[in-house]
Amino acid sequence: MAARHLLLLLALVCLHAPSHSASAQQPEEATVIVKGSTKIAQTDVNYICATIDWWPPEKCNYNQCPWGQSSILNLDLDHPFLAQAIQEFHNLRIRLGGSLQDRVVYDVGTNSPCSPFTNVSNGLFGFSAGCLSMDRWDKLNDLFQKTGAIITFGLNALHGRYNVQRSFWAGKWNSTNTYDFVKYTISKGYPVDSWEFGNELSGHGTGARVDAKLYGKDVTELKSILRQLYRAPLSQPLLLGPGGFFDQQWYTQLLQTSGHGVVNALTHHIYNLGGGDDVHLMRKIVDPKYLDRAEDTYRDMQLTLQRHGTWASSWVSESGGVFNNGRQLVSNTFMNSIWYLDQLGMASKYNTKVFCRQTLIGGNYGLLDTQTFLPNPDYYSALLWHRLMGNGVLSVDINAPRKLRAYAHCTKRHKGITILLINLSNSTVYNVTLQNDLNVSVERRTGHRRRSSGLRRAVSWLGSKPSSESTKRDEYHLTAKDGDHQSRTMLLNGVPLELGDGGGVPALNPVPAAVDSPVHLAPTSIVFVVLPRFEAKACS
Repeated sequence: MAARHLLLLLALVCLHAPSHSASAQQPEEATVIVKGSTKIAQTDVNYICATIDWWPPEKCNYNQCPWGQSSILNLDLDHPFLAQAIQEFHNLRIRLGGSLQDRVVYDVGTNSPCSPFTNVSNGLFGFSAGCLSMDRWDKLNDLFQKTGAIITFGLNALHGRYNVQRSFWAGKWNSTNTYDFVKYTISKGYPVDSWEFGNELSGHGTGARVDAKLYGKDVTELKSILRQLYRAPLSQPLLLGPGGFFDQQWYTQLLQTSGHGVVNALTHHIYNLGGGDDVHLMRKIVDPKYLDRAEDTYRDMQLTLQRHGTWASSWVSESGGVFNNGRQLVSNTFMNSIWYLDQLGMASKYNTKVFCRQTLIGGNYGLLDTQTFLPNPDYYSALLWHRLMGNGVLSVDINAPRKLRAYAHCTKRHKGITILLINLSNSTVYNVTLQNDLNVSVERRTGHRRRSSGLRRAVSWLGSKPSSESTKRDEYHLTAKDGDHQSRTMLLNGVPLELGDGGGVPALNPVPAAVDSPVHLAPTSIVFVVLPRFEAKACS
């Protein structure tokens, strides 16, 4: 125990010791003011979500084929770390779906052989139709039930339709295969939390597109099927759609055609960094103006629901940042956590209930490495968010350059708040003073400065026993190993995050800091700050 405390103390000293580059300049002062009186938005308790896709090993882009054996059909479900990686979240939401889901046949009540996806020149995305056997579905559910995963399943929305011209598909959806599959799922007692209709068929589509009015009629039929098969009202799963890129006119038409209460959540996809061959990816990730562009999508989605679908919520059902498999040595490195955590914070401000990361495993953007199953840096970023950031979203004011990002939530399962700070600058050190809006308002009215009573002397804890001193807060500083932003090893408070000798996920222990001192934010770094006695009525 003493050795562990000594290690944490040494890590804290190293963390706050200035580097040669940082010591050449004085830290820049910044202030973050948190408004804790009311929530500006609310996420689902299980906001963090990850996907498992259908892509076979032959899915290649830019002379790389990074999928291997990571799909719904061929993933090694018995790999010793897979179950543990899921269990660490204590109910990780997993979305099963992706581009090929609209070419999947469910092998129940069919007389055809159950064949895998194969390369064909005239197929959607260059592949034939594929098949999900019920034996494989059973094995997947064994894993999900063992790990407590919450499942969203993406259904085939092209079954029965035909390609008219180019990417446009017409014709009525044939619901028979979906009906039989859902009925089988219910008969086996598999708890699917939500069914999502189609993948990237909205607007101009990706590979294929369907008219919004036709889509609305078919999703209404699916809702009728779910109501028929799930007889108890409380057992009704959510119906999601359309799982595509947001197109305001198309999404509005879907809501108007399907009507009140049919679609429970509008789902959309975010790939705001561009393709995997973009040479400017690293620059984009730390460009605040570029990152802020995604905010328009979240805002427009929120407005669309307020005007046309107050009964529904918004989900990001797929987001990998970089489309076409992600980018090797970007999507699977520390640098990507800058993008990922910033998007989690940004989306949450606009009442996004769920944010699904492409992928749990597969491609270059997996939370787990496709070959080794070892966690990439974003796995730990997701885990820290899931454990620390509650579903109540608070407003913040930032008195600092745009290179400093800040998000605040009620702390999960504990009193107080947690603040996420991200430094996009590769040269500037920030000393960030945290303030409570209640006290700032008093200072403005009276003309007198007061020490922030909102930042009362306190300590929180996660993954270890609480500190005995009551004058501390807890900090989780994330940096890249050896200062290499494209490193696949992330440091937590100066200590590499690596699996233990027994293959277990390391403890995510914080370091204590004086509750009334500024937060020292190193260049190109991330920190979660937990303040358990911050006065926030919205979190009580």
